[in-house]
Amino acid sequence: MPIDTRRRDLLRLSLLAAVAGVPTRGPAAPDPAAAGAAHDFDFFFGAWQVEHRRLKQRLAGSDEWEEYAGTTRCQAILGGIANFNDSVVHRAGTTYRSLGLRAFDATTNVWTDWSLDGRNPTQVTVDGVGTFHDGVGTFFADDTFERKPIRVRGIFKSLGPREMQWEQAFSADGGRTWETNYVMRYTRDR
Repeated sequence: MPIDTRRRDLLRLSLLAAVAGVPTRGPAAPDPAAAGAAHDFDFFFGAWQVEHRRLKQRLAGSDEWEEYAGTTRCQAILGGIANFNDSVVHRAGTTYRSLGLRAFDATTNVWTDWSLDGRNPTQVTVDGVGTFHDGVGTFFADDTFERKPIRVRGIFKSLGPREMQWEQAFSADGGRTWETNYVMRYTRDR
């Protein structure tokens, strides 16, 4: 979902400050639970091969999937309370890049997940806000699809030391039912 201009500009400034190593605000009050939660994404750090599986038609009762490959590298920033992954995607005869950024707010114990698509590099989207429980991160966002309001759910989970998965689902009925429409399966580079 697109973010407003002010939030976009603040995000850009924060990204520039992070790259330059400049703190963007003072540290939050220490919370022992938050200290552990700030490491929720540690399983994602490193280089990965990615198998993408994307539903060709969303919210249409389709079961036809498109499959393509990619790579990504994820690393911690801002002293570990944020991370980003730089991805290369090979889809439909073209190659493009994307960036995922996640940051942990120790005052609320909540993660926010943003993305930036290299094909439209001026539009930052909020992919969801969420938390981890038993090693599974579940994120939610409100968005539109074909001009209709939907709920979006993203799930991050480790499948072991060498595998992880992210999946996305849409709900057109306020979260009562979900259609999984995108799955990314990650295998760690050797």
